[in-house]
Amino acid sequence: MNPLRIGIVGYGNLGKGVELAIRSNPDMQLAFVATRRNPDSVKLQTEQIPVYTYDSLAEHQQDADVLIICGGSATDLPIQTPELAAMFNVVDSFDTHANIPKHFTAVDAIAKNTGHVALISVGWDPGMFSLARLYGNCILPDGKDYTFWGKGISQGHSDAIRRVKGVVDARQYTIPIDAAMEAVRSGSQPELTTRQKHLRECFVVAEPDADLARIEQEIRTMENYFADYDTIVHFISAEELKNNHSEIPHGGFVMRSGTTGADHEHKHLIEYSLKLDSNPEFTTSVLIAYARAAARLAKEGNTGCKTVFDIPPAYLSPLSGESLRATLL
Repeated sequence: MNPLRIGIVGYGNLGKGVELAIRSNPDMQLAFVATRRNPDSVKLQTEQIPVYTYDSLAEHQQDADVLIICGGSATDLPIQTPELAAMFNVVDSFDTHANIPKHFTAVDAIAKNTGHVALISVGWDPGMFSLARLYGNCILPDGKDYTFWGKGISQGHSDAIRRVKGVVDARQYTIPIDAAMEAVRSGSQPELTTRQKHLRECFVVAEPDADLARIEQEIRTMENYFADYDTIVHFISAEELKNNHSEIPHGGFVMRSGTTGADHEHKHLIEYSLKLDSNPEFTTSVLIAYARAAARLAKEGNTGCKTVFDIPPAYLSPLSGESLRATLL
């Protein structure tokens, strides 16, 4: 059986993670990388793999079975995924939850029209956490959902801090509040505000002689990022940031608290959790599994846009149905 040929668009943290993940999947091979940068500036970890320009991808439609798109979710993917779904079977990690329906509609029309499969919003949230929420709702219809993120670095919030005047660099950690999680685990089904669920902790490198009080105030009051949370701001050196905050850990918890019984007398808790040393490397491991599913769907003649809700679990695995039943069921 020929290995599944994977193309990568974009070679930042996600692109590098996809390249590494392919090495752990013997049924796959890296076909090419495409970039908007100068191809000569991209230094891959795998020898003799071609690097193409993004604008030349139409010439390489026969070179990959599935294309994994590793652009920035909020800005690149709403443009790139529809464009590329016209030429390839694709997988993306679009993660702006509120805009997923709009993104789905745009990609679905093009993928159906051109006969391709497109899997969107693949990762851990949306993605694995979405499945945990779905299973929880189906199994415990009388209940409530709770999602906690962290402890981990939020790349979007870190970027927002870096846009504040006088800031050189920054990392922001999202931290779930233990008391809130324990209240959920108790089965009391509490009503929790945004502030009660998460704390935000910021490590900031400021310019010399910058007004630290002003920077801290701007961070704490930033709408859509920090204003609704208790926020701690630490000013540190660039060396300390590099030494102690250069990794990209993350994770979180999805909980479904529900009841059964004639009088709802029995309490149940479903809890799914992740603790990730590397957010991008874990995300790319999920993308790789769903690329396998996209190829299988395409081989069956399926077209259009799909999400993790539409994929049979067995389609993610390189194992046969017989092997899965014998070893994992």
